[in-house]
Amino acid sequence: MLLIFFFHGIVFSFLSLRKGIIHNNKASKWLSLLLFLYAMYLIPYMLGYAGWYSDNYEYTAEILFFIPFMQVLLIGPVVYFYSKSQLNRSYKLSKKDYFHFIPAILYLMYSLVVFVTDVLILDDYYFYAVRRDKDLANWYQVTGLVSMAFYLVLSLRYYSNYKKLLFATVSYADSILFKWIRNFMIAFLGILVLRVVFFITNPEWGEFGSQFWHYIAFSFVFYYIAITGYSSIIKQIALKGEKLKVINVFEENIGVGEDATKHEENDKEYKKWKDKLSQLMTQQKLFENPRLTLSDVANELNVTTKTVSSTVNSGFNMNFNDFVNHHRIKAVKTKLDHGEHNKTTLLGIALDCGFNSKATFNRAFKKSTSLSPKDYLEKISN
Repeated sequence: MLLIFFFHGIVFSFLSLRKGIIHNNKASKWLSLLLFLYAMYLIPYMLGYAGWYSDNYEYTAEILFFIPFMQVLLIGPVVYFYSKSQLNRSYKLSKKDYFHFIPAILYLMYSLVVFVTDVLILDDYYFYAVRRDKDLANWYQVTGLVSMAFYLVLSLRYYSNYKKLLFATVSYADSILFKWIRNFMIAFLGILVLRVVFFITNPEWGEFGSQFWHYIAFSFVFYYIAITGYSSIIKQIALKGEKLKVINVFEENIGVGEDATKHEENDKEYKKWKDKLSQLMTQQKLFENPRLTLSDVANELNVTTKTVSSTVNSGFNMNFNDFVNHHRIKAVKTKLDHGEHNKTTLLGIALDCGFNSKATFNRAFKKSTSLSPKDYLEKISN
């Protein structure tokens, strides 16, 4: 059964790598490496249950014992850099990033020392006197679990920062939130939780044969990551350059979270930008542009994006996305109050006011009015 998941993992790893090379997509290459590591993670148990480690396969067992298939100290960093490259397309590994791979390199060196000692020097089992694969040692598996949990936290923090910057930069944040990354992290968390749960509920965890159900459960989660991860690559390639502008929020200098105290020394200047921003929305109706970004508004006012972001944050107590949607909702409500819904559909009105999808419109409308568009129509008709 594990062979089925292993085979598909290798296939999706190859397909992701191919897409990454053809389209120069770093995230696809990282996903390819992650799927390959997950597939390798299954090998000791897949071959173990097949009997390849038994005395009947003495020559094969001698080789397999010395190959470090389970790179649990490498999985965490790969998850982290996959998440970063998915959210930040211009992200490149810096010199300090290579320090994340030191634990995995040290384990490879340890594996090499074991091989040289037992095979080339002693020609006898010294490290492997217990006839148990070092990849399955408790200290190694626990260290790997802690490492993966640590890098999951780092990935979640990076995603949280991405969301904050996205909502402060574009007016269509809901449409490019990269929900796949969120689902991916939930799935990865599921793998860690499964590991802990099976360890607690299985009093004979140290026995090789007692871990079968854990690896089957792991395989299903791994399969989900492989299929949906590859699907997300296909979707990104298909939608590339269509409808919405792709912006690297990590390259924008927007001053997220700045408050009004920074403007105390120049209140008149601050009020001027606040008034101009309001006029821009109410008179020129920039909010009707479904692709409106912070840079667009800054260009209209001939100021920096940081000035606009700071004015929106402190002057209106909103992020840029909510600020633009606030004006879109006001425009929608005005049209509904004038009976525009009798001439066209609700979606048609929403699109005219700058929304790019029904789902985004419904979420924004309910957030602003605490009512769904249909409930609001019933309210004004009564």
